[in-house]
Amino acid sequence: MTVKGLMRASSALTALAMVAGLSATSYAQDDVIIVTGSVIRGTPEDAALPVDVLSAEELARLGNPSPVELIKALPVSSGVIGDTNQFDSRSQATEGMASVNLRGLSPQRTLVLLNNRRLVPAGTGVPFVDLNLLPAAAIGRIEILKDGAAAIYGSDAIGGVVNFITRSGQEGFRFGGDYSFISDTDGDYTLQGSFGHQGDNFRLMVAAGYQHRSELLAMDRDFAVQDFEANPEGGWTGGGNPATFLPLGVIPGVGVAPIGGLRADPDCAALGGFVTAANWCRTQYTGFDALVEEEDRYQLWGEMGVDLTDNVEWEISLLYGHDEVPRYRTSPMYLLTQSPSVSVGGSPSGFVVPGNNPGFIQMVTENPGIVPAGTVAALFPTLLFRPLLAGGNPAFAGNPDDLGSATGLRENESFRISTGLNGELNDTTSFDLNVTYHRYERFYDGYDSFGDRVQLALGGLGGPNCNPATGTPGVGGCMWYNPFGNQAPTNAVTGAERPGDEPNQNSAELINWFFVRGTTTLETELFVAEGTLSGETGWELAGGPVLYGVGGQYRRETYSAAYGDNNNIAVNPCRDTPVSGNTSCDPQTGAWAFLGSNADSDADGDVYAIFGELQLPVTDDFNVQLAARFEDYGGQTGSTFDPKVTARWQISDGFALRGSAGTTFRGPPAQQTVNSNVTSLQVIASSFRPVDVFGNPALAPESATNYSIGALFSTDNFTASVDYFRYEISDTITTEPLSGMVATLFADPANCTDPAFDGLRERFQFNDGGGVAGAGTCAAANIARVRTEVVNGGDLTSSGVDFILNYDFGDVLGGSLNAGITATYMLGNELGEEIVEGVVVQDGFDGVGFMNFQTTAYPVPEWKGRGFFEYSVGNIDTRLTFTYVDSYRDQRADLGTGPFAPNPYITGNPVLMQGATIDSQLTTDFNLLYHFGEATTFSFTAINLTDEDPSFARQDYNYDPFTGNPVGRVIRLGFNTEF
Repeated sequence: MTVKGLMRASSALTALAMVAGLSATSYAQDDVIIVTGSVIRGTPEDAALPVDVLSAEELARLGNPSPVELIKALPVSSGVIGDTNQFDSRSQATEGMASVNLRGLSPQRTLVLLNNRRLVPAGTGVPFVDLNLLPAAAIGRIEILKDGAAAIYGSDAIGGVVNFITRSGQEGFRFGGDYSFISDTDGDYTLQGSFGHQGDNFRLMVAAGYQHRSELLAMDRDFAVQDFEANPEGGWTGGGNPATFLPLGVIPGVGVAPIGGLRADPDCAALGGFVTAANWCRTQYTGFDALVEEEDRYQLWGEMGVDLTDNVEWEISLLYGHDEVPRYRTSPMYLLTQSPSVSVGGSPSGFVVPGNNPGFIQMVTENPGIVPAGTVAALFPTLLFRPLLAGGNPAFAGNPDDLGSATGLRENESFRISTGLNGELNDTTSFDLNVTYHRYERFYDGYDSFGDRVQLALGGLGGPNCNPATGTPGVGGCMWYNPFGNQAPTNAVTGAERPGDEPNQNSAELINWFFVRGTTTLETELFVAEGTLSGETGWELAGGPVLYGVGGQYRRETYSAAYGDNNNIAVNPCRDTPVSGNTSCDPQTGAWAFLGSNADSDADGDVYAIFGELQLPVTDDFNVQLAARFEDYGGQTGSTFDPKVTARWQISDGFALRGSAGTTFRGPPAQQTVNSNVTSLQVIASSFRPVDVFGNPALAPESATNYSIGALFSTDNFTASVDYFRYEISDTITTEPLSGMVATLFADPANCTDPAFDGLRERFQFNDGGGVAGAGTCAAANIARVRTEVVNGGDLTSSGVDFILNYDFGDVLGGSLNAGITATYMLGNELGEEIVEGVVVQDGFDGVGFMNFQTTAYPVPEWKGRGFFEYSVGNIDTRLTFTYVDSYRDQRADLGTGPFAPNPYITGNPVLMQGATIDSQLTTDFNLLYHFGEATTFSFTAINLTDEDPSFARQDYNYDPFTGNPVGRVIRLGFNTEF
């Protein structure tokens, strides 16, 4: 939607309202209360809906937490994307973003609204609304509807709704900021300001916010980087550098072939690697990473309302947000999963180092006997080698705080405009007409190797000024690449020094020639046109007038993905394209050797909806809400109809019951209906492999039936609520589970030749298969790449109980003391079986109390809760908050798979059970507010007062980033003033 088109739509709305028969009834903006879960104006806040409200005052008493801090601590939310988590496919390439995940059902199943209007999800592999670019400086409260709401809002509201509501009624200036002291960092800080004015016939509010996060390196937290035997999964890889190689010799009648077994580079241990029981080298990459990336983000917000008549208001709001991660850190170089072409000196099994390579000569000279007599060359098997690791990457040596990490840029930009008319047609009827346009763009870059260029450099024919056809190895512009440990003087992270002669270091010029930059730009757009009428039906029940709301909505979603030349399969379709210009290979696998190449793609979809709602005050004490919605997606997706009934019965002054039943749904996001792929990186056989995730044009909406029933209690000084909830979701839109696919195909060697497994086998590319699906040696250790798809998968049933208790102790020592507990207990998170190519790859299971690694579920602790004591006296408010996350299991420990299988790399093949249970965690926060007069407040906050490390888990950073917090203690000083 262009700006011109948007203005035309706005004009149309204006004309529509002006020609309506409008009465002279006064309309006051301040009288309207947005209630999440209803389209009827004036819906009482004590309705039957289970809505939690977090006011700006409540957020201040919590120390003004960041979106990630707030959402991770909410008992109702689990499996949150927000902290650096580049090793899980669901959160890769999301640096600088933050999600909310109600009930742990997936961020895609939580609808996020701004002033009751939709926001566009990002175009990431798991589409979700980025909370970091919402206008924090303008938010007055957050409402969380913990119930399915598709009957009112449409798609995505299966798990619930989070509605951010701005301070439309602000008068005057507000200005504030804070600084957070975090050990081993430069600290985090925020600034925000806003201005509001309420005129006789107009209102205005503008706000601006800025937030800075400082980098926290993995090496600056002891828990994050550990020895191999403490956690072999803690960033240790068998495809590193120093690496593992095979000596090659000339065998009569055979030619050049292996003449000895695999062996570790002799500098492996000296440079910080671990030499396994089988004499292989494993090296660690996580020391090059950051647990928290440096980040700068800002938001601009403006909203205005103008009274066109006494009872019609025109309103418009604008949002702009920008987020930048200027230096995303990752491994110095990636594993090579694509073998080089034979035409450039490579082998179908890997990368060949000729005997005249200077690094090979130095390695043999410094280590007599390291290779058998007659060795003329060496082979680095494709899946056991990357060109650089322990010594860092010299091409990035100029970066601040250089560790030798490869770095990249992440940028997010959000623009949203919403405009419309609202008011009253008469004393009993209100209307709301609105159009909203929202665009979100994410750009990121990164580096990967052209494998054939690596092979040319191993033979001395590397570099931008070398002609491989006419050049002489190592002469003129032709350069040698040294693949051995003697390329590095020290481990770039730990400083460990290698013995021996001066290293034969690789030049940055050569590295830049074969380790090349790729770019990705993802853009999503959302256009919504909608209108509602609400008011009194004219019918009366014993409890009052029957209210109604009806409306219609049109939504258009678009998605596009564009890639730079180096990672674009249309430009570099073959592994040898950058060397020879060849574009006629079959299959076309691209030239990037690890991350893989992608094709530009785009998608769009149109949705039409009508909906209605009735509020029936049957008696003064019994109220019923009926709602229904019909949405039509067209095409293969089809349509859906979803009704809902909600009721509340006030049995006595201090006791009420409430409940709901209804169906909800989620339509497939546009980007998941494109028959193209995004590439994730996932662990297979102890090393990361590229895993392609393809969209599916035939996706159907997933549907759910939701139930809830609850009780509310209150006395003069005590309030409580208990709510049971249950979600029954069918045709779940999910990505096929990688771990199940791998475990199923390779459970028995006979599966590789069993016709029943042919389709599943063809989802895999093997190292020696030439990029042909299913071809080559069928073995888990030989997997080069995997294809997964977004599908309508098995059923999901989730249930649990929410608890809220608050007690007011009254006057205590001249002040007021309050205490409260909010908690969620999960009863079940049962997932049905998943089938890929006719084979069951994941049996049904209950995910509650498990980490659910590489399954179709997120981590779901059984218990999660917060408790507080709050004491106020005079100008001082204090609050002590306790946050509890229950222990949960790594399900692989119960299956004896993955990290909990016998470890062949350690002598004796031990089973290492540490991390089988991710321990429970209790953290304590303290906040003090001092009110200086009526307009200025100073705050002191200590988050994680006792400086607890996150609980240990068998993951790359030694904790679960979906649940834990890696930062440690945070001391925050802040202020806020109004004038």
